Amino acid sequence: MEYTTAEKAVELIKSGDKVFIHTAAATPQDLVQAMTDRAYALKGVEIFHLHTEGIAPYTRKELSRSFHTNSLFVGGNCRDAIAEGQADFIPCFLSEVPIMFRRGVIPLDVALIQVSPPDAHGFTSLGVSVDASLAAAESAKTIIAQVNPNMPRTHGDGMIHMRNFDAMVWSEEPIYEAKAHHLSDDEVKMGGYIAEMIEDGSTLQMGIGSIPDAVLAALGNHKDLGVHTEMFSDGVIPLMKSGVINNKFKKKHPYALVSGFMIGSKELYDFVDDNPSIRMLDIEYVNDTRVIRQNPKVISINSAIEVDLTGQVCADSIGTKIYSGVGGQMDFIRGASLSEGGKPIIALSSVTSKGESKIASFLKPGAGVVTTRAHVHYIVTEYGVANLYGKSLRQRAKALIDIAHPDHRERLEREAFTRFVHF
Repeated sequence: MEYTTAEKAVELIKSGDKVFIHTAAATPQDLVQAMTDRAYALKGVEIFHLHTEGIAPYTRKELSRSFHTNSLFVGGNCRDAIAEGQADFIPCFLSEVPIMFRRGVIPLDVALIQVSPPDAHGFTSLGVSVDASLAAAESAKTIIAQVNPNMPRTHGDGMIHMRNFDAMVWSEEPIYEAKAHHLSDDEVKMGGYIAEMIEDGSTLQMGIGSIPDAVLAALGNHKDLGVHTEMFSDGVIPLMKSGVINNKFKKKHPYALVSGFMIGSKELYDFVDDNPSIRMLDIEYVNDTRVIRQNPKVISINSAIEVDLTGQVCADSIGTKIYSGVGGQMDFIRGASLSEGGKPIIALSSVTSKGESKIASFLKPGAGVVTTRAHVHYIVTEYGVANLYGKSLRQRAKALIDIAHPDHRERLEREAFTRFVHF
């Protein structure tokens, strides 16, 4: 197949089509822009995606006749559009997004993807983002591929033969890179608390951000750690190079790091390129609790926006305003809790940037409960660790108040007394 221009390729998109856009750092910006530039010729195109990096010009209000966005996990580039009613949010477990595509719950007409150049046998790689993008490509009637020599070729499920593409566009745009996080003193404290909870031989799940980075930075003296995670970033590189992460004791894919997608620096993308110790797999498999629980001592580290005194965890919204999504938090919270020696952990700073307590008597009206109080085990702030597993509502409230910011503890105690009477 010969290469064509992005402008010509997106002519395959017709009015009324349902279009998937490749996830996160793999978002094909040239195709996104070319599709948006054709707004004048399109009407009622439904766009589906998980969180994407870079531009999302199709969410502009003046293009609402041409495009409507449906986000399965909300990123910063479409958050305002959802808040203003220009786009919609679909709550779902990350593990079930591929199922929605494959079963036709969300039927797809077109998939816009970004891949590595074809090898001598014609196979390309989905590179940094296999996740639900593989299922989207397999399910869509038409595949438009942005072929990029900067996309690393990763091992695992993400191999697609070029014969499956209906159009190919050559692009040399840099793959999106995440900026390094500066670790605050409080984040370093939380990283230290969590590192103390991690035994040698554990299997880690963590995301991107300051707290996961702080945890990884504190693991230099650990031994024989494994990684089975929906996503990862640069923090694993020094631990893999030093042998701290060797995946030796994992039951599923021993001696290989397993993930669905990654976001990081060019150093990370170079590290994973053609690296057989990294396996990028379908997120329906990666986030399957039946798979996760088979690994030893699974440590699941996830974040939250707010936690109430009974242990309900809000991680997708600030009140009624959708901020992110359900993602894989529940997949791994449950998987870790069922793993022998596993520890599901929710980590968050005790207060917001405005000084509001994130440990609350009640969640804000409209807030979404992503992890229920029946599923939660450990909550970590910079003031310590609260183990809620097997605890009553009163006991939970006391444990959570102990790790709340000191400025808010007296108020929380008064409110807990009113709520639980004999507190």
